[in-house]
Amino acid sequence: MSPLLALFWVLVGIALLVLMNLRYKFHNIFALLIAGIFVAIMEGIPLDKIVTVIQDGLGSILGHLALIIIFGAVIGKFMTESGASQRIADTVIEHCGTRFLSVGLMFIGVIFGIAMFYEVAFLIAMPLVLNIAKKANIPYMKLVVPTVVGATMGHSLFPPQHGPVALISAFNADIVQVYLYGILVILPALFCAGILLPKYLPGIKAIPLNSLLKPVEEKTSQDLPSFGISILIPLIPAVLMIVASIIKGFMSTSPELVKVCTFFGSAEISMLLATLAAVWFLGVKRGMTADGVTHCVSDAIAKIANVLFVISAGGILKQVIVVSGVGDHIVTIMGDLPLSPFIVAWIITAIIRILTGQGAVAAITSAGIVAPMVSAFHLNPALMCLAVACGSNTITLMYDGGFLLFKETFGISMKDTFKTWGLLELINSVVGLGMVLVLSLFIS
Repeated sequence: MSPLLALFWVLVGIALLVLMNLRYKFHNIFALLIAGIFVAIMEGIPLDKIVTVIQDGLGSILGHLALIIIFGAVIGKFMTESGASQRIADTVIEHCGTRFLSVGLMFIGVIFGIAMFYEVAFLIAMPLVLNIAKKANIPYMKLVVPTVVGATMGHSLFPPQHGPVALISAFNADIVQVYLYGILVILPALFCAGILLPKYLPGIKAIPLNSLLKPVEEKTSQDLPSFGISILIPLIPAVLMIVASIIKGFMSTSPELVKVCTFFGSAEISMLLATLAAVWFLGVKRGMTADGVTHCVSDAIAKIANVLFVISAGGILKQVIVVSGVGDHIVTIMGDLPLSPFIVAWIITAIIRILTGQGAVAAITSAGIVAPMVSAFHLNPALMCLAVACGSNTITLMYDGGFLLFKETFGISMKDTFKTWGLLELINSVVGLGMVLVLSLFIS
């Protein structure tokens, strides 16, 4: 099969996925499964092998991300119930003052985005932001935008969130490099989308608020956990991963120490330790009973079951693409194009995100397509992770979950949603890609 024909059938499969989602309202799991089977057949995978490919695709994502997603949901639940998220917000805002309020809220957004599911981070942060805007007498959207920019970028770029973890695994990237280069990528994006956009966006002060959010019932200061514990718990995985990777780099002559670092620096174990810390410090130490802890954990897991299986189903199409060799065909086509492989990877991911409305699914699917380019063009795997992550965090259309969450939360018009949510996503995505391209000039 020719490279162009192989790529054509993948595009038809994605179009079929979008049609089933939008026109016929198929559940994402069924739509992804049907689209995966269709592409497998059209790509010439033998019928007796298709079920195995489906199992491998579903299992590879479910096995790799299930615990990470579950632990992330539990940490977010305990941070919400204990008031740890409020403590972080109160402390940062107290030290920022009105002048640097946007910067402080971006910082909060990044922390919440790394620590929680995006939807959870959004729904926790927004009532706080609206209260702050009212107290400071600032148009609410001037504070909403930087907070959302921080949350979306933190969620899309950094482990232990499931999208970045899946990309690191797919490209065999160094996690310390992802963090270090990710900081360099995120800072200009935060500045452009979180500071400049609210400052110069026409009509931002006049956007009406018809919010359905209930006012925040803020806890008194003495009822909140300390700032140190509140901020340390969501950052435990990042700290463990980075420290373990650094130690392995300097102590490579000690096999036993390397094994210990590999164990504690893994996403699953570091997230488990962070979860246990959250249960103990934000639950048990604050008087929560054993039944209360069990209820919190069960409630958190129940609420993310659908997300977990949809993301795992995205692995089916990815596995079909890998097995069929479409990624190798992309490399062949790329050889004749005057474009950077990072731009191609970003475009592919952005298109899948726009068509499917699923950021994690777009990243996972794109990884299967572009992974061969990393070795073929001798690219830095960490930079490819960041390029794909930026592509998965781009402008979305009205059927995207993030778009609808933003629109309905504030009760604003479609035009104002595109002007705020749409622009902030597009800016942070494009600026992020631009920084990846700049870094690629100096990093091989």
